[in-house]
Amino acid sequence: MPEHIKKQLLHEISLMEHELAHELPAEIKKAVAMGDLSENAEYHMAKQRQTFVNARLGQLKKRMAELSLVNLANIPKDKVGFGSTVVIFDSTKDEEIVYRLVTSEESDVSKGLISTTSPIGRGLVGKRVGDVATIVTPNGKRELEILKLITIHDEAAAAAAEVEAEIAVEVEIEVEIEVETGAAQNSERK
Repeated sequence: MPEHIKKQLLHEISLMEHELAHELPAEIKKAVAMGDLSENAEYHMAKQRQTFVNARLGQLKKRMAELSLVNLANIPKDKVGFGSTVVIFDSTKDEEIVYRLVTSEESDVSKGLISTTSPIGRGLVGKRVGDVATIVTPNGKRELEILKLITIHDEAAAAAAEVEAEIAVEVEIEVEIEVETGAAQNSERK
């Protein structure tokens, strides 16, 4: 699970738990003190909010559990899956589009971030370069041909190679400095 999504969900869970344990009991207690509960709008609103917060808290905890079960090793290395960046040709719009498949919490179509559970995301998952996915959207059918695929594994390998290259450059610089320092010390001795 992406770390920022985990933090976002944990933060919302914390806020809901605080409201449920502290704010709502105080509101209910205050409403009860006003008297007749059958016609007490504050009491009924607080109880409705309590029911909503309980339900939302259950949803958030369930989503955290679902996301914690995602095993990146099970994501295919040669097919579209979670975390993949896909360049597609949309024959309906006659244009190339870049999408990245993300969780529903991260999705933002305007930024090219689509959920794996969206109609387009579901249609692309499991496809390979060269495959054509027919997607049924509210605006009609779309034909999407996969032109390029970068999986989450490809990105991890590229990031690791980049780190190795940076380390190699740093080591090379350190060796050059040591050689220059050694040469300077040798010339001073002469």
